Amino acid sequence: MSEISLADLPLRPELVGEEPYGAPQLDVPVALNVNENPYPPSAAVAEAMGRAVTELATTINRYPDREAQALREDLAAYLNNRHGTALTGAQVWPANGSNEVMTQLLQTFGGPGRTLLTFTPTYSMYPEYARNTHTTLVTAPRADDFTLSVEAAVAAVEEHQPDVVLITSPNNPTGTSTPAEVVAAVCAAAPGIVVVDEAYQEFAGQPRESCVRLLSEQPKLVVTRTLSKAFALAGGRLGYLAAAAAVVDACRIIRLPYHLSATSQAVARVALIHAEEMLARVDDLRHERDALVAWLSQQGLQVADSDANFVLFGRFSDRHQVWQGLLDRGVLIRETGPAGWLRVSAGTPEEMAAFRDAMLETQPVWQPLLEDS
Repeated sequence: MSEISLADLPLRPELVGEEPYGAPQLDVPVALNVNENPYPPSAAVAEAMGRAVTELATTINRYPDREAQALREDLAAYLNNRHGTALTGAQVWPANGSNEVMTQLLQTFGGPGRTLLTFTPTYSMYPEYARNTHTTLVTAPRADDFTLSVEAAVAAVEEHQPDVVLITSPNNPTGTSTPAEVVAAVCAAAPGIVVVDEAYQEFAGQPRESCVRLLSEQPKLVVTRTLSKAFALAGGRLGYLAAAAAVVDACRIIRLPYHLSATSQAVARVALIHAEEMLARVDDLRHERDALVAWLSQQGLQVADSDANFVLFGRFSDRHQVWQGLLDRGVLIRETGPAGWLRVSAGTPEEMAAFRDAMLETQPVWQPLLEDS
């Protein structure tokens, strides 16, 4: 068979010249680039997950529950217990990571002739979600400190009249939280739905102050969450949304048949049963994050205040040179966000010590690259 390249394929025009999304997956001693929880489930929880998978293996020849009813009830119970809400399983919808949740929302409420508004800098996948669903993406800037005010957010909504507004809180890659009053004001002004991406909410300084608590009074609001981060279930690929039951029904129209495997459902349900244990290390990671913010500031670097499990710092005239210097010492972080900034995930004390050592060793490299505030 003769070989062909991407250039030889009849790609959609907007895909020509594009590269697949993804952070580098390198074999390094210290990986702090994709905001994973560095603490795996305990042996007891891992054993419970194994038992659950073994039990369902006897019926793996059958399709899974395409509505994921039991899992949805468990997710609703988790949110209710954590935030004092009264959600039902009918108001929760899970999928293969919050990535698929977002894609389903844009397949449902976006599309050709429709507009998505988000506030930059923010998660680098959002433009790809929009591109892949033929949704027009428009953006408005955050303030210099990466916050989002009522006035700025509402002005952007009034200007663009978007079908979907997407606010990330805590924001990736900056770690900045958006107050609930901003979200409520956007809901009042928006002609379409408002999505708040809370992938990192459990790491926030006030983790119980989720926008989930606004759902009963904001019918156009959708809150998306994940088990990948705080729950240390990145390999399980389980994200979900909470919203009005009608929003869930709308997503059910476009979801692929049996989109969520029996294995994913079973493992996620075990994680939720053991939620207290799965979240036990969140306080440790908050501590490491706050210590990291303080240490980086002491080195004369600009640091964004963070409510997530990562820290954005800079600014450098050549951030790649700094990134490479750390990688040469076995520490992998992320080149993402505004020009000149780098992002590092909160890790174990040993990983944080390795990062600090690598930063000090490379200081002769990055010190001359620092830009003025």
